[in-house]
Amino acid sequence: QQNWFRVMAMLRSLKIFLSATKCPPSRCCSGFVSRMRYVNRLKEDDEACAAALQNSRIFLFHRLSPLLQRTQQGTFRPAALNTSDVQSILERLGSDGSLLKESVLIGCSEQNQAQFCLDVGELDQAAVEEMCDGNFINLRKAFFLLTGAEVPLVAKGQALLRWHQTSGFCSATGQPTHRNRAGSQRVCTSNGIIYYPKMSPVVIVLVSDGKRCLLARQSSFPRGMYSALAGFCDMGETLEETLSREVAEEVGLEVHSISYSSSQHWPFPHSSFMLGCHASVSPAHTQLNVDHTELEDARWFSLEEITSALQVKTLPRRGDPPVLWLPPKHAVANRLITEWTNRQRRSEEGKL
Repeated sequence: QQNWFRVMAMLRSLKIFLSATKCPPSRCCSGFVSRMRYVNRLKEDDEACAAALQNSRIFLFHRLSPLLQRTQQGTFRPAALNTSDVQSILERLGSDGSLLKESVLIGCSEQNQAQFCLDVGELDQAAVEEMCDGNFINLRKAFFLLTGAEVPLVAKGQALLRWHQTSGFCSATGQPTHRNRAGSQRVCTSNGIIYYPKMSPVVIVLVSDGKRCLLARQSSFPRGMYSALAGFCDMGETLEETLSREVAEEVGLEVHSISYSSSQHWPFPHSSFMLGCHASVSPAHTQLNVDHTELEDARWFSLEEITSALQVKTLPRRGDPPVLWLPPKHAVANRLITEWTNRQRRSEEGKL
């Protein structure tokens, strides 16, 4: 009998322990795994996605330019509107309401509220801007104005919207394709082929000779802006092969000691997947032979020059003296440059 009471006591203790370790519903719903599974369910279940859209946050675009609002601190943020607000705007501007169904799922918040994007390019731009107290800004310029965690959502939104605008027909049959409610795929009406959004792999590399780093610019870059070397992967190439080939083609250098840093979706020119790397060249072989059909200029920059460029916080205005400036903070090129700068500083401090 004593053994029986002992077993019962152990079971009660186990029950109390298990109930105490259960994740509260609110905490589970805010977890990363819960969010990812929720978004995946919305992609697979049209009815669930349609229901989520009715109580979501929507990022507006006008011909692929995102709607930005100025904050009280003078910075910019993407405008995330409630579904009811968007419905009201569409009705007031004469849309029949069906445009809302063109919204594309891009994620969900930590509160498990679905996030969509919608291009309202068929509506009057000025009227929408006035009603939303914001402005539609070209995405390239927007990337230099935005600083928050919503930047990847804007990039993803524009990429998905562009893909839908350019993928209305099957490449095999020429027949129309139709999207699912979430906008995560399109299906050919003739043969059932399923199309998914695609990204093009691009290697971006910061080359160093041990004391300097190599930056280049294209003629399309804003005046004074330099960045790391980058190029698209050819069919069948590895990351390392692409990197070595691009550096050889563009500046005539042979690299070694390649190391991977990080990756990033980049919406330019059309949904690129940037693979960021560092690479070294021999200090005895640093003479550049620039391919001017690819690049306007390429130069070696010292730690002092890069440190100064990283302090430039605003875009140079027309008429300002020339100044070196770098890609925005949330660009993988900026991350590579910052990593190299920190590494050089640690190296110099170690020599003291």
